[in-house]
Amino acid sequence: MYNGWRKINQIKMKKYTIIPAWWSGTRLWPLSRKFFPKQFIKLEELGWISLFQRAFQRAMRISDTENILVVTNSEYKFHCISQIKELEITIDESQIIIEPQAKSTLWAIALGMKHIKEDDSVGLVLWSDQVIEDEEKFAEIILSDTEMAQKHMVIYWIKPTCPHTWYEYISLKEAESYPTKIEKFVTRPATAELGNEYIDKWYLWNAWIFLFSKKVFFDELKKWNKPYYDIVTSQDTTEAIFQNLPEQTIDFWLIQLSDNVYVTPIYNYWTDLWSFDALDEYSKYIGFKNENIIEIDSANNTTFSEVKWKKISLIWVNDFIVVDTKDALLISRKGESQKIKEVINILKNEKSELADYWITVYRPWGSYTIIDEGPGFKSKRITVSSDKKLSLQMHYHRSEHWVVVSWTAIVTIWEEEKVVRKWESVFIPAWVKHRLENKWKLPLHLIESQIWDYLEEDDIVRFDDVYWRK
Repeated sequence: MYNGWRKINQIKMKKYTIIPAWWSGTRLWPLSRKFFPKQFIKLEELGWISLFQRAFQRAMRISDTENILVVTNSEYKFHCISQIKELEITIDESQIIIEPQAKSTLWAIALGMKHIKEDDSVGLVLWSDQVIEDEEKFAEIILSDTEMAQKHMVIYWIKPTCPHTWYEYISLKEAESYPTKIEKFVTRPATAELGNEYIDKWYLWNAWIFLFSKKVFFDELKKWNKPYYDIVTSQDTTEAIFQNLPEQTIDFWLIQLSDNVYVTPIYNYWTDLWSFDALDEYSKYIGFKNENIIEIDSANNTTFSEVKWKKISLIWVNDFIVVDTKDALLISRKGESQKIKEVINILKNEKSELADYWITVYRPWGSYTIIDEGPGFKSKRITVSSDKKLSLQMHYHRSEHWVVVSWTAIVTIWEEEKVVRKWESVFIPAWVKHRLENKWKLPLHLIESQIWDYLEEDDIVRFDDVYWRK
């Protein structure tokens, strides 16, 4: 164990943390969507900060800020940047590494490890969608394994709390200290009964947390996966690398093949919030009490809402999970919320946007929320973040009327720049080049009313865009 922060700070100078943040999971639908997945949502149960923000703060206990690398995709890049900024943390944009294609976990980690500068530096892989309690103790465990990670691959596993059929299990060799060698990997149990047998045998869950030096990682990749090691190390651009790689997970294509893997158990409370049942379990663990639920002749119900302070009343209902958003409602019996994937499949077959988008849509410059829409009109509440601007654009099929409700907008119409203050408005006809900008340090809010015959988002022509969109 480490005696205070002085010793920890001496070690963390040599450590990097890689945070993969590209999951497009919809396991917490309708709170999470494809373009706003669970690692970015904020809930009262999580203290109104996201799992990604928690992961970044956790990484700062282990690595200097400039040694924290985030691996994500182009759709989530601005979520990462804006949520780090919300923590009042400054990073270089080069620390956000973009995966050109989703090729599963092995290559996302390899991409992050390739960005580590020194071969003997150690990289911690810390996922963006996990909850780990007692983070000081967690940091001490990781830092105590740093020397071992210079020569071996170290992985972290959790004592099971239930017979989970989604997680992988391992058994350990008896040891007086850790890390220790793995005895064997065990596939996911097909049933809860088999999961109980695993627990009785003292098998552990995979936490998907890895620690190894850059040299060890690439030496092992070369030994067990050489054709793809050659691709990763010989190509200069990530686009060239990913064009020639198959989808491969790090556990099946590296960890389970290697004979150089050691494991350290973590006894902290851990969950990846894989379902609303898991979120319910975590809420009970932290003693969270939902003040916004009213139960009449009802018991053991859990409610989640994206709207703060919204009351949900239940009468003669037991053992239910209720998830309420502005555009969708989920009601599930407890123990069955993992079946949400069946709902998502139905929505996709119906070509519904509810699986992908919230009523609030996030953009690199801020966000917009659809207030109302009907034949020939659509109303939005637009928020432009500080020092951000939209593309110089025009629309063929709609005109727009903007009313500033908070702060001051800079509006460009053709080549003329105009200041539009609070409670003032401006009209943008169709076929007119225009741009909206917020040059100030506070968010800009306005109401946009669109009118005409076609009001979809693909009616846009961009002439200049600082976010490289077409």
